[in-house]
Amino acid sequence: MYIASVPSLKGCHTQAKNLDDLLPRIREAIELCLEVQDENVAPPVNFIGVQQIEVAV
Repeated sequence: MYIASVPSLKGCHTQAKNLDDLLPRIREAIELCLEVQDENVAPPVNFIGVQQIEVAV
């Protein structure tokens, strides 16, 4: 399970079973959040990426 969120956009998050599905979903979530947010609020300009990687031990 993959989860993506945009902390600077309140309530902007999504999930998917794989990374290929996650990226278009978070893009859509960002677009929708920007549509409904206050027009006086500037969109976020910083990107922070986090990935959790599993390894066999």
